[in-house]
Amino acid sequence: TMAGLLLTVPDLVALDLPGLVKRAGYPGTKTIPAAGYLLSLLALKLTATRRVSHVDDLLCDPAPALLAGLSVLPKKTALTDYSYRLSHDHQRAFLAALDARMISAGLATSEEAIFDLDFHAVMHWGADPALEKHYVPTRSQRSRSVLTFFAQDTGTHNLVYANADITKATQNREVIAFCDHWKQASGWNPRMLIMDQKVTTQQVLGELDDRGVKFATLRMRSPALMRQISALTSADFKQITLDRPGRHNKPRVAESAGVKLTKYPGTVRQLIITGLGRDAPTVIITNDHDITTKALIGQYARRMTIEQRLAEIIQAFCTDALSSAVNLNVDLDVVLCVLAQALTAAFRLRLPGNYGAATPDTLQRRFLDTPGEIISDGASITVKINRRAYSPVLRHASLPAATAVPWWGGRQLRFEFT
Repeated sequence: TMAGLLLTVPDLVALDLPGLVKRAGYPGTKTIPAAGYLLSLLALKLTATRRVSHVDDLLCDPAPALLAGLSVLPKKTALTDYSYRLSHDHQRAFLAALDARMISAGLATSEEAIFDLDFHAVMHWGADPALEKHYVPTRSQRSRSVLTFFAQDTGTHNLVYANADITKATQNREVIAFCDHWKQASGWNPRMLIMDQKVTTQQVLGELDDRGVKFATLRMRSPALMRQISALTSADFKQITLDRPGRHNKPRVAESAGVKLTKYPGTVRQLIITGLGRDAPTVIITNDHDITTKALIGQYARRMTIEQRLAEIIQAFCTDALSSAVNLNVDLDVVLCVLAQALTAAFRLRLPGNYGAATPDTLQRRFLDTPGEIISDGASITVKINRRAYSPVLRHASLPAATAVPWWGGRQLRFEFT
């Protein structure tokens, strides 16, 4: 049995999963409560099961069903149909409650939070989908797909937001929707948003400025801007030293304080940067006039870590494997990815040694996939994890001696390591 999967239960209890489900208003049935449905789908994510239709692969293992508080996992028809009973309001309420718990658990920043934003297209693999075309990086072309949006907390590198209920007509305003979400979850507007030039428009950047939200993004290199850059002399640039290893850590920067854009209502601070290893100069614009040049360049450079988070959830939680032409189905799927990533991040904090940057798929291979024995005596459940190469890490992990699990009727969960 995949007993290591139950190592995530203490953090599910700490995040108050039943409370999150209740606040989101997820529906249940007489046979399967709402938490049971959500935990069953979460078990598929944590076991890297590519699609819901592959749930039969887990039916003979008691651990995924026990994680969900059930005797056996629901059939694929029940799990697939569940997402069609939901609306985006359910996912939005769940993420707001989850982020509040993540803040209290130290998994997300509360005040003065800085976020990296990015879109990701989940390609549809079927025939004749009624979907818009979006650029799919793995195909290097535009294909029929569901557009998703993610936000990462730069302080903890954890995903805090996802949305798949997006169309081309609404995608430019997704940054505003995220600001509304974060204010609901934390009581504060984001301090700063880091994004590339295709995430939103100059008009929406003006709305962010009106809300007091700082932003940093790239400026499109138009022919007029390239002529302006070509006219700069070496005296217009100053060299700075970035705190990072490698060859390209001493770029040259030409900075302007009051640059007027075509459709932006005010002026922005503009940095023209060379020496970052690219053929063309990088042009960063921001409404933050207080941050130092060095800090701004470093902050934007770290935006690339959100692409790493997306690669991690694709690898560990099979985000790109879902073949659906229904946005609501993908919407629940990406929210489950945020929850699964938060769980692995919380579990990582319990481990000793150098696991602070361990990826979710590493944690799955070394710990969650570990076999073992599950023993129930009525009042408690004891999970005996089999001895493996990384068993010493689990013995020194800060796992609680006993955990009362609400969706198990309050029974205690204990771990033993052979």
